Amino acid sequence: MNKPIRGAEPTTQLAEDQIADFLVAHPDFFERHGAVLARIKLPHQRGSAAISLVERQVLVLRDKHAALEKKLHELIENGRANDAISDRLHRLTRRLLRARDAVGVVAALETSLREDFGASRWVLLATDPSVTILGNLPNGHVRVVPRGSPELKIFETFFESGRPRSGQIRDTQRDYLFGGEGSQVGSTVLIPLGERAGLGLLAIASHDTERYLPTMSTDYLVRIGEIVTEAVSARLA
Repeated sequence: MNKPIRGAEPTTQLAEDQIADFLVAHPDFFERHGAVLARIKLPHQRGSAAISLVERQVLVLRDKHAALEKKLHELIENGRANDAISDRLHRLTRRLLRARDAVGVVAALETSLREDFGASRWVLLATDPSVTILGNLPNGHVRVVPRGSPELKIFETFFESGRPRSGQIRDTQRDYLFGGEGSQVGSTVLIPLGERAGLGLLAIASHDTERYLPTMSTDYLVRIGEIVTEAVSARLA
């Protein structure tokens, strides 16, 4: 019986590596040796039958094409979604620009948040003492509570971060903002108003648990906060 040659495997591997390097360095090899290409057979990716190298390449290209088509579709959908968001922000901005006073600002928010942003309910919680006029408005959507009040302790982390949040919020926060209707809230967005939420916050809620997800982009929520902050500050100056 012949003994196995020691070191045969490393030698074979070295030879394969050299062949691979050669083919990479000479991509036109099979063009000059068509007969070799025709004799090469590879196992089918989706079965046991052997196929030619050309057929394998076609399958690989087909898979790449499908992946690129999927990516393109995702990019198109993202682009359409971004366009829709831009349109909503544009309408919100125009409504707020037309508002002549604090009452007009609140009315513009009511229309835009419900029609364009799917809000089932919303609350503007103002914490800046300079906007106490908002508390005199005959509107259940606006509440003025001075910063530092014990009842705002539940929003302490939010105020410290100064970043929008979306998805589920704590029960205590939900009940404080929406009272008896809090149990009907499925998902919520909290948007800081002003630098580090110095003016307060805007809370937008939906019955739909999938409406405002934790994974949603917060960039446009920041824009809403900036637009509303400017509108409120300008009308109360």
